Amino acid sequence: MTAGVKTIIYPVKDVAKTKALFTLLLGVEPYVDEPYYVGFKDGGQDVGLDPNGHAKGLTGPVPFWHVDDIEATLAALIEAGAETLQELQDVGNGRKVASVKDAEGNMYGLIEDPVN
Repeated sequence: MTAGVKTIIYPVKDVAKTKALFTLLLGVEPYVDEPYYVGFKDGGQDVGLDPNGHAKGLTGPVPFWHVDDIEATLAALIEAGAETLQELQDVGNGRKVASVKDAEGNMYGLIEDPVN
């Protein structure tokens, strides 16, 4: 089951410039500001800047679907013909992420947050 698209990740080459742009656009400071990731929250939407995104195969903004069972969802997408871009990994505090590309070249991310 999905809770919808709640996160959009942008691969960036110049994180400082892009961080300044999104700070201005959203009118908020980042809630995460690390060399490996900058994250903003605005109106229930997470916007992430990933300076390593291009190396992971991301070519543009990627919507991340929040799912209850990332392993099962990822397996179903692969079975349906999707190609793995980013292997399943725990990015901290129990949050798991992965991304895939479909036969049309569209990219999708998956996020599973830990149960509280």
